[in-house]
This record gives sequence, structure tokens and C-alpha cells, in this order.
Amino acid sequence: MSIIHTLPYEWLVGLRYTRAGKRSGRNSFISFISLISVSGIALGVAALIIVLSVMNGFQKQVTDRMLSVLAHIEVFNPDGGLPDWREAERQALRHPAVRGAAPFVETQGMLLRDGAMRPSVIRGVLPEEEHKVSDVAAKVHQGSFDALRPGAFNIVLGYALARQLNVGIGDKVTMLLAQAQTTPAGMLPRTRSFTVVGIFEAGHFESDSALSFVHIQDAQRMERLAAPSGLRLRIAEVRDAPQVAEELRKFMPGELVMRDWSKLNANWYAAVQTEKKMMFIILTLIIAVAAFNLVSTLVMTVTDKQADIAILRTLGSSPRSIMKIFMVQGAVVGVLGTLAGVAMGVAVALNIDVIVPFIENLLGVQFLSKDIYLISTVPSDLRWPDVSRIGAISVLLAFAATLYPSWSASRVKPAEALRYE
Repeated sequence: MSIIHTLPYEWLVGLRYTRAGKRSGRNSFISFISLISVSGIALGVAALIIVLSVMNGFQKQVTDRMLSVLAHIEVFNPDGGLPDWREAERQALRHPAVRGAAPFVETQGMLLRDGAMRPSVIRGVLPEEEHKVSDVAAKVHQGSFDALRPGAFNIVLGYALARQLNVGIGDKVTMLLAQAQTTPAGMLPRTRSFTVVGIFEAGHFESDSALSFVHIQDAQRMERLAAPSGLRLRIAEVRDAPQVAEELRKFMPGELVMRDWSKLNANWYAAVQTEKKMMFIILTLIIAVAAFNLVSTLVMTVTDKQADIAILRTLGSSPRSIMKIFMVQGAVVGVLGTLAGVAMGVAVALNIDVIVPFIENLLGVQFLSKDIYLISTVPSDLRWPDVSRIGAISVLLAFAATLYPSWSASRVKPAEALRYE
């Protein structure tokens, strides 16, 4: 005996109504509408999975490029510098998620060259330690990051910043800091000449156009600091940065301030999250429209099956059992559509690096120009929690769509339904 035949009769009748009927054109039409409902739900689910995966892919690409020169977490002492940064480093590395730590000094100033002046975030680092927290050394395509030596007053610039200042390797730039110094001529900004020894390209315009690196001792001398400003940390998983920062705040000694990368880039991070939420809501409405097509399908089925309903009622079926029959029919359509959509969406999201180039070659177009977007392929980052959430919402919407038609079927009166049969 098959498993299906062991199910309650409500399930058996509901499953039978779901299958294509061949007794009349009307039954076939209703089954055709059911097929359209399944297809609509499947397309909506697949579209939502694919779009969110592509958005996650773009977010991951931008985040990876941004964090190639930025830290995941920054640690500060609110009372001033961090003189015992080695001890703080040891304490931070005790956390299993922390992979590296390095000291830094950060300030803001202006870089001047032949009348061109550009603002810059100036970061003092230890070149031999910086590889533990960023990939900036690997991003240097002209000169060398290791050329940053104490007392030499060398500087490494982002490629966009170097282009704006029209400088190359070996050229001089003048750094102006906001901290004023007293001179016979009055209060003047602090200035120092630096030699360009490297140019890096992170692929993130904000970093490439506004970030520069100097040796930490040179930065301390310019800022007149006795110790580094704090520590920069790299952790195993970028998305865990807020949680790890909170955990570090609890067990590291002293009243240290922790800032994770999402707070350092709060505007960009908030904008991305808002876009994802809005896109999720908009595409969920597509699934909702497809799911509520079930209402018309089930209403037509109830109208067509009134005689069957009347016979079941006269044989002793309760209104609750009649409701179950049509809820089973709608739920099966919703589950089939969701499963088909998940399968299609996951398949496309996982193979988008093959599908998009095929479409580009077929149509002779290029969706992403590297000159504009810095990438030439459509990225995809499939996240299974998103897939689970989309599948659950789809099934719930399909189930909600069955309630009214099922309730309507339970209200059918046998005598009136059989009067003209």
C-alpha cells in the first residue's frame, strides 16, 4: 500500500482536485489555472532569491575592497593614546575570532602640490605589522609599501588622490595639519614635506581618493603624540564584527572604545541595508500577487465541485473536513511553486557567472563596464538564511490565500447544491 493511501480522505480528495482533470473542459481549465499559479509563485520566489543574491554579491565585493585597506575593528583609549599597545594586542588576540592586530595613528589634513590641494585621511602604520590587518601592501601597484621608514617622511597615496595631485613616485607633496603652531608671523597650520614612495589601488573610490599612509613614527611626530592612537583588528568573519567588538569591550582591560567597520562606514552600510529591505518588500509583493491567484483558482474549483461537496456533506463530512480539502489543494500548489522557485533561484544564483556571460555573448551586450563599475562580472552571494526566509514567506502567503475559498466551500448547503443536479 502506498503512503498516499494511508492519508486522511481530506488529503486524498484535495490531492485529486490538484491533479489535471480530463472529464471536462472546465476541469482542465481549472487545472491550467492551478499550473499558472504554481508558475507565478515559482517565478516570484526565483526572482527574489536571484536579486538578493546579486545584491549580496555587490555588497560583498564593495565590502571586501573597502576592508582591504580598512580594519574590521578599531580600538581606542578615550583618555588619549595607547602607550601599552603590545599588551592590548595580546589581550585582543586572546579572542578566537581575532586574526591580527596592529597599532596606528590617524589624523586628517590637506595635501598640497603645485597649487592643487586635496583633503586626506592620513594613517600612520608600522609597515611590518600592517599586513596583519589589511592588504594595502598587496594593493600597491607603483613603488613599495615597505619604503615607509621612520624619519624618512615618505608617503603612500591612493591612485585617485595621486592623480588629483598629479604626482608620481619620487615627487614631493606638502602635508598641512589643522593643529596650528605659533610662529613670529602668527598662528599657522603645521606643515611637512613628504616624498611619494607608493601608490595603491583598492578598487574603492572613497579609499583611493582620500586615504594616505605614512610611518607611524612620522605620524606621531606630526601629531606630537607619545604613543599610537589605538589598535586596528582583523577578524575571521566580517559580518561578526559588531558582536566581536562587544565581546572585546567586556574582557579587554580598561575603558576602551571599540568601533567596528559598520559604524566607521555607517552611512554606506545603512543605505545598503535599506536598499535590500525595500527590494525584499517589493519582490515579496510579486510572490503575494502570484499566491493570491490561488483565490480565483480555488473559488472556481469550489463552484465546479459543489455537487461533490454536497455528496460529501450528506455522507457525513463536517464543514471542517470540507475546509481541509480545499486548503490541502491550495497548500500543495503553494508548496510546489515554492520548491520549484527555490530550485530555479538557487541554480541561477550559483551559476550566474556562467549564465550572464552566455547572455552577453548571445545578445552582444555588456551589462557591467569595468571602466564605470570597476568590475566586469555580475557577482552573486547566495545566503541560505535568505532562501529559507523567502520559502517560508511564500508558503505562508499561499496558505493565507486558501482561507476564504475553503471557508466558502464549508458553507455550501447540500440541498441547494443538488437541486439542479
